[in-house]
Amino acid sequence: MALKLPIYMDYHATTPCDPRVFEAMSPYFTEKFGNASSRSHQFGWDAEEAVETARKQVADLLCASSKEIVFTSGATESDNLAVKGIAEKYYERGDHIITVVTEHKAVLDPCKRLEKQGFKVTYLPVGSDGLISPDDVKNAFTDKTILVSVMMVNNEIGVIQPIEEIGRVCKEREVFFHTDATQGVGKLPFDVNKMNVDLVSLTAHKMYGPKGVGALYVRRKDPRVALAPMIDGGGQERGMRSGTLNVTGIVGLGKAAEVARADIESEHERIFALREKLRRGIMDRVADVYINGHETKRAAGNLNVSFAHVEGESLLMGINDIAVSSGAACSSASIEPSYVLKALGVSEELAYSSIRFGLGRFNTEEEVAYTIDRFTETVARLRELSPIWETA
Repeated sequence: MALKLPIYMDYHATTPCDPRVFEAMSPYFTEKFGNASSRSHQFGWDAEEAVETARKQVADLLCASSKEIVFTSGATESDNLAVKGIAEKYYERGDHIITVVTEHKAVLDPCKRLEKQGFKVTYLPVGSDGLISPDDVKNAFTDKTILVSVMMVNNEIGVIQPIEEIGRVCKEREVFFHTDATQGVGKLPFDVNKMNVDLVSLTAHKMYGPKGVGALYVRRKDPRVALAPMIDGGGQERGMRSGTLNVTGIVGLGKAAEVARADIESEHERIFALREKLRRGIMDRVADVYINGHETKRAAGNLNVSFAHVEGESLLMGINDIAVSSGAACSSASIEPSYVLKALGVSEELAYSSIRFGLGRFNTEEEVAYTIDRFTETVARLRELSPIWETA
């Protein structure tokens, strides 16, 4: 099969919709277009049935009960609902939240907003490998702590936090535990009881479903978790999230969860093998390459590396037929190195030269081989032009 360009290796940013998911969604755009809240006719009943089927598919992926799944517009909304929803509901019990400096902005920014409202937030630092330990959480507890929020898999460096152990520490203290599992659910086995979690955020578009739909798992017993809603209206989703349900998207999320659950082990092995081929290929042929984040405790498809004496943006321009991410977040006024890499203690120069490869379901061995060649050539060319490389 001929290699098709450009190559997509940015699966942490988003994933293509799996054809099986698209097929399941298709009728709900045109024929089965009912509102799931319309209880008086067949169109509404069909829509409601489709939503409940999807709710079970998502619950099964998490080893949870259907009644614990709240549909949202995506992981950002789920994170906001979890963090702010707990803060508002349990304010009288306490005003202290614990999170991590490398969390996604969808957790950090709600925490910053809560600080303006008088809440106290502890932002735990990470080690040079990007990990925290359960003891870090334990030592940060106060008698006012109501919530701990730690992401399962980091979206930039792919490190996997010890969620089960952190959850155990939270259970001992009867503190609610939320994990943003957006980059982990569907790729790693997930059991809400084994993981000791009370709230879990996820989204469809990171596991081969459509954009604009996600879910929040909210524990119903031991302990029962209540949330203050962020959106008020018709009282959908047990009052936690009002608004006409995105039936088509929810069907897609459900099917994506079902497909992920069926193939989780074989897909993990295949993607891990591709990632290792990519890692070895680049590190064997390019000097001065550094891996960011823990070498083994990381998602199968993630490789985040820095190329010394190469500017990340130049590198991206040089390999414009391969879609990857750079470690610099560009805003209109300035280019800043990634706050995640800074938190690891990565130097500014190496942070600017970092590239995040995200491998996924539809990548092939041929694409990996081509990528190794392209990066080897491009880095060599850019270093020849670099005055710093001469003296290094």
